[in-house]
Order: sequence, then C-alpha cells, then structure tokens
Amino acid sequence: MIRNRRKSGVGPRRAQKLCAALALLAALAVAPAMARPAASAHVAHAARAGTIALTFDDLPGLTLSTDQTWVDAINRDLIAAIARNRLPVIGFVNQGKVEDLDRPRQIANLRHWVQAGIPLGNHTYSHESPNDLGAAGYIADIAHGEPVIRAVLGPVHQRLRWFRHPYLETGSPAGVKARINRWLAAHGYRIAPVTIDADDWEFAEPYDDAARRGDSAERARIRQSYLAYTARTIAWYRKAARALFGRDIAYVMLLHDSRLNADSLDDLVGILRHERLKPVSLETAMRDPAYRTADHYVGRDGVEWLERWSDTLHRELPWDDFTDVPDAIRKAYQKVDPDRP
Repeated sequence: MIRNRRKSGVGPRRAQKLCAALALLAALAVAPAMARPAASAHVAHAARAGTIALTFDDLPGLTLSTDQTWVDAINRDLIAAIARNRLPVIGFVNQGKVEDLDRPRQIANLRHWVQAGIPLGNHTYSHESPNDLGAAGYIADIAHGEPVIRAVLGPVHQRLRWFRHPYLETGSPAGVKARINRWLAAHGYRIAPVTIDADDWEFAEPYDDAARRGDSAERARIRQSYLAYTARTIAWYRKAARALFGRDIAYVMLLHDSRLNADSLDDLVGILRHERLKPVSLETAMRDPAYRTADHYVGRDGVEWLERWSDTLHRELPWDDFTDVPDAIRKAYQKVDPDRP
C-alpha cells in the first residue's frame, strides 16, 4: 500500500502518524543509543553490519539566506566535515541556485566539492515537479541543469551520470514517467533512488533561521531533535527493508547541503557507527540486487523506494512503528516559510 504524502518545497512529507514517543524526542540528548527502540528484534538487526550511501541534494546550498558569504560558509564547513569523516558522498546540483546569487562564487562552491573528490549529479535546473511541468517541460529542465555541472566536472575528467528527482516525484501518469525515464537512459543518466529519508529539509530551515538570528538555544533544540529523529528513522527504514527483503539492503540516504548538516555531520556519522552502517559510494550501494526491483509507482506523490517496492512486492511496511516529524519542528518550519504547504 502506498501512503499518501503532501509535498513541501524541498522534500517529501509523510502522512501524519504521531505517537506519544514524540514528546520524548524533543528532550532526548544527542546520544544515538537513546533515540533507538529497545525491542529485541531491533537489537538483533543492529548487531549486523550494513552499508549506506550518503547523498546531498540542493547544491550549492539549501538556505533561507541570500548572503553569499553565508552560503560559502555552509559549503566550506560541510565539505570539511565530509573530508574529516572520510565519507564517499555525492552532491546533486540545482543550477538555478547558481544563478540566484553570485554566479562565480556559486560555481566556485561546486568546484570545492569536486576538488574534495566528491562527484556531482543533476537535480534539475529549477527544482520543479514533473506534475507541474509535464514530460517535455521536465526534460527541458533537466537539460537546462547540465551546463554548469559539466563545466565543473570536465577539468577533473568526470562525466555527469546521476540524476535525482526533486521531491522524489518521478512523473504521472505512466506515460509521463516512461517518457522521462527513456530520456534519462538515452542521455546516460542513472536515477539515484532514496531508501532512507529523515526529512532533514524540514529541520534545516528553522535551524538556518535560528543560526542567522543568533538564537543558540533554539539552534541546539532543533539540532538535538533532528539527531534523535534521524536515529529513530534509520532504525525504522532498516526494519522496513527487512519486511520487504528479509535483510538489510545497501541503503541510500537523502540529505541536503544545509547549515544543519554542516553542524551535525559528525554526530550523524556517530549514529551510523552505532547502527553499524558503513558509508559507501552511491555506485557501490546500487550494486545491491534490491535496486533491480521494479518501480511500478506512477502516482503524483513523492515516494521513496521502499514504499514503491512495497507496492510492487505486495508487502506491507511496518507503519505502526513509524514516527513522524515532531509538531514543534513542523510549526517552526511553517513560521519561517509560510508559503510552503
């Protein structure tokens, strides 16, 4: 069964499924162990090692700020954290963000990613949905997003290979999705799926706002809530993968190029260590046979791939154990960005 989602401007939103445990989340310390359920089945799976690919969307920066120095600092600090933790990540670029601010400095930010050994993929030019653009318009938006990425990759002899759908919306009805997929394949793209999504976008903008205002207490509260929620979410996705495949798959996690992740990446890596999930490249993760499972989903909602495969395989996911983003974070998000649903 596919669960309906209502989309926001930068990522998917799950159907409401709040439970009493959310009250505990806001008060949790950063320690990942406290954010994990104590069920024996979870303990058993945590004893097994797995792999995960970390992917960052919305380069060169998901931020409320139009201050180029602020955006430069986000990229500098996030790249430094990636290097410090020796993570084999990939970044997905919206070329429209390059044009929105100081173009030479935004291109320089992308070059910094490449110079750090990080490959780049295409996330369209404008971050629009195929639901709004139609197949032809969406394909044009993908192509419009290529020139800067290719120019940055060329000097390091890399080619543009990966594509990530904004909002995880892949096209509806079936003919639109099929046309987009045919164009992507004909132009040498591989789709980058998502099999762990901790909704970091919804935490990122309130955190960005608190950081810019110098509200250190609010900044710390949001960050702790984000880390606790992420730990619980990773555990849930592992349980969901076992419901579908009877094992851990090689996960692909959706993150964003944000101030929140620049400040939190060391602790996120700590969560992965606690879960015994080893970071690997996207290409390595995609060798898992799970990614050969057919994706028959053609709805308008943005749906990550475990949900898609649940529909394909006719197997239910453990929704009763899922916890949604805390109400306090949703309210904070609506406050800083009221125009988004």
